[in-house]
Amino acid sequence: MSRRTYRVVLVAVEIAVPVLILVAWQLWTVHAHSVKFPRLSTILVEFRHMWLFSQFGTHVVPSLERIGLGFAIGTAAGVLLGLPLGLSRFFRQLAIPHIEYWRAMPPPALLPISVLLLHSIGNTQKVAFIAFFSLFPVLLNTMDAVRAIDPTLLDTARSFRVPVWERIHRLILPASLPQIMAGMRNSLALAVIMMVLSEYFAATSGVGYVLLISKNTFQLAPMWAAIVLIGLLGYLLNAVFLLVERRVLAWHRGWRAATPQ
Repeated sequence: MSRRTYRVVLVAVEIAVPVLILVAWQLWTVHAHSVKFPRLSTILVEFRHMWLFSQFGTHVVPSLERIGLGFAIGTAAGVLLGLPLGLSRFFRQLAIPHIEYWRAMPPPALLPISVLLLHSIGNTQKVAFIAFFSLFPVLLNTMDAVRAIDPTLLDTARSFRVPVWERIHRLILPASLPQIMAGMRNSLALAVIMMVLSEYFAATSGVGYVLLISKNTFQLAPMWAAIVLIGLLGYLLNAVFLLVERRVLAWHRGWRAATPQ
């Protein structure tokens, strides 16, 4: 089987599996007549009505803005903190207990205090909540990537008196970038989860807020439509990130090996 044929088969399987699941859902709900599980056709009609027209600007756009801001802030903070911590063993040993403590903290445990400290109505609380939990995958991956750099390269740069900024810009960052991007991909998935969680408990707009209202008013079709939208947002954001990653890491030998010549 040629490489191109193999990729076509993979794409076909990737499309076929969710399609088969959706067909099975429709066939089962037609005969089950369950109030808790509406028909797929009913959910799709509700999805089109809610998210493609009337409520897109009111709820989807604010959610995307919160994800984008929180993810960007968390990523920037993770890289800026991870570089010096990866280079300095002393500061890394001081920071690791604090990092592990807050990284292990369940997000719902910090949500009430974040609402109290940063207020519940504005975007500040939600963006800060998303940024805080998006920080850790990037931070840990950056630290590990810097630590994995061959010490001989760093010693050589120091012996030639290469300025610190040049060392970071031309040696440390390029060598760490593949692992940093892997951490960013995990952070993006966390940003979507944290967006839903923050809007679910403290918001007047957003997809999580719609999910809460639908649940509280027992509107099951809108609730399932919101769940479908959250899954689609996560899938599409990941697909966009992979396209960006492919361009940013085009120089990396792993991407070159995976790209047909």
